[in-house]
Amino acid sequence: MSHPAYGVRREVSPSAAVVLENNPSTMTLDGTNTWVLRAPGSAECVIVDPGYQDLDHLPLLTEQGPVAMILLTHHHPDHTEGAPWLAERVQAPVRAFDAALCRDADPFADGDVISAAGLDIEVLHTPGHTGDSVCLRVGDQVLTGDTILGRGTTVLTDLGSYLDSLRRLVDLPSGLLTLPGHGPEMADLRVIAQEYLDHREQRLDQVRAALDKLGADATARQVVEVVYADVDRALWAPAEHSVKAQLEYLRRG
Repeated sequence: MSHPAYGVRREVSPSAAVVLENNPSTMTLDGTNTWVLRAPGSAECVIVDPGYQDLDHLPLLTEQGPVAMILLTHHHPDHTEGAPWLAERVQAPVRAFDAALCRDADPFADGDVISAAGLDIEVLHTPGHTGDSVCLRVGDQVLTGDTILGRGTTVLTDLGSYLDSLRRLVDLPSGLLTLPGHGPEMADLRVIAQEYLDHREQRLDQVRAALDKLGADATARQVVEVVYADVDRALWAPAEHSVKAQLEYLRRG
C-alpha cells in the first residue's frame, strides 16, 4: 500500500475505505481523507468529511453507492466545504456536532450512536483542536478527524480540553485502528493517544522553560522562536496557535 493515491478508493478495513483529496499542504499533510463506511454487504454508505468543494474529488464520492448520511468531524473547510454540494447531489442529510453545519438532520451529541449503512457509529466529543471536534468509533476502528493525525501533531485552540480528550482516547480498549482526517491509518489508537499526551506534556515543560528564560509575560511568538527553533519556519504560524493555547492553559493554573 502506498500513500497518497489521489482519487482512488482504497479499502482499509472490511467496513472502511478512503478516497484521498488532492489538497496537500503543511496543514493537510497528503490531503483530506474522505472516509466511506459501510457494513459488508450493505448497498448504502456513510461519507465522513467530504473535503473542500473540489469538483475533481466530490464527483468520485457520488459513485460510492447510495449515501445514507454525511458526517463531519469538525467545522474546518478542508473537511466540510464540499458537504452542501455532495448532499444536494446524493440527497443525503448532513450531521455534525455544530448545528450550523447540519442539513435536513439534527446535530449529534457526545455518546450518540448513529445507525446507518449497517453500522453503529458512536460519537465521542473530543474538543481541543476545535470546540466541535469529534471522533467516530465504528466497531474496532476510530475516525479521529484532526484530533489525532496520521503524522505529526495537530493545532490546538484549547489545551485543557485537548488533554482531557486524549485521556479519554487512552481509556478506550487497546488495538483500535486509527483512521485520521489526514495522513495514513495507524494501528493502535490507545498507544498513539498516549504518545500524543506525553508529547504535549513535554511541550508544556519546554514552554515553562522558555517563560523562565523570556519572562512570564512573553508572547506566543517569542516562545515559538525558542521552543520551535529547530522546526521549519513554515510551521511557526500554526505552532503559534498551539503555543497560545499552552500559555492560556499555564496562566489559568
